[in-house]
Amino acid sequence: MSSIYLDHAATTPMVEEALIAMTAQLAWLGNPSSLHTHGRATRKTLEDAREVIANEVGALPSEVIFTASGTEANNTALKGLYWQGRDNGRHVVVISAIEHHAIIDPAHWLQEHEGAEVIQIPVNTDGVINLEFLKELVEKRGSEIAVISVMHSNNETGVIQPIRTVVEIAGDIPVHTDAVQSFKKTALSFADLGVYAMSLSAHKIGGPLGIGALILRRRVEIPALLHGGGQEREIRSGTLNAPAIVGFATAAKSKYYDAKLVSALRDSFIAGLKNAIPDALINGIESERLPGIVNVTFPGTQSDTLLLLMDGRKVSCSTGSACSAGVHEASHVLLAMGHSEISAQSSLRFSFGATSTYAECDAVVSVLPDVITRGRAANFS
Repeated sequence: MSSIYLDHAATTPMVEEALIAMTAQLAWLGNPSSLHTHGRATRKTLEDAREVIANEVGALPSEVIFTASGTEANNTALKGLYWQGRDNGRHVVVISAIEHHAIIDPAHWLQEHEGAEVIQIPVNTDGVINLEFLKELVEKRGSEIAVISVMHSNNETGVIQPIRTVVEIAGDIPVHTDAVQSFKKTALSFADLGVYAMSLSAHKIGGPLGIGALILRRRVEIPALLHGGGQEREIRSGTLNAPAIVGFATAAKSKYYDAKLVSALRDSFIAGLKNAIPDALINGIESERLPGIVNVTFPGTQSDTLLLLMDGRKVSCSTGSACSAGVHEASHVLLAMGHSEISAQSSLRFSFGATSTYAECDAVVSVLPDVITRGRAANFS
């Protein structure tokens, strides 16, 4: 069996048009901050790309701030909105219990170094945030909250969160959403959601690694993390990465991803998986979710062992959990959904992309019974 890649939520292949456009831009000379002909030409190319991203996400071009990653966009938004709020006497940071570490870690940094109080919104067993908890929190302590950050969809389970309702509950409290997994996979409009800020990343949509964007309301000013030349509304200084930005915009406007086809592929995989492993649990299956992510708990196994066994069968998937210094940790997302430490460490994430096929799904299902049997034997040995 040839190798099969089912880890598109981690990164997905570059769209051919994006690769071509980025390569062509690499050969073009000109710093976009320079005033001569070469610089102005590069600047025009970048502003055209900015307009493309804005159109694709329902924002104004002036609201698009290019960053080096979704992580940088998250850090810039969370820290910037906190510092802005702290100037007005607000010191509480509210995040969901299932955020990516690109939000959890800067929130904890603000707690340790800036005196922030961090409060997590719990989720139910289907992975959806508790809106009543948030509503009561805002009613009691709204004047103390500097920022609320809730991801648009979860990277481990694919569960989509009710961001518009979060904004309505928040009122005048700034809301940020990490939409890295959602962009181009499901309906997403910055204007319609009403958030203050939104984070995106190119390599999740068929663009290059090392480029992302923070969508920030044009009248919102936040302190900069990077100081220097004053680029990007003086929020993110540094010479803009023109080739990567062009690749990002080209991928964003491409039609490479068909959500209906990927959803059908996902559902076919789930049906085959349940038939092959009847006691497998699909996490978040009762919620609205992204087309391409399937998070499965296999009772009696250990996810790291399963990952290696799958890799030995030439299948690339993911545990979807944190791994620090080689020490496996239970997924904080699954723990928040009510899993025990044991079951949270018995799960794999399979994520499908535009290049995934039914033949690949069938092949993965065919090897699962042997993998799970061997995984359970290793776990109880």
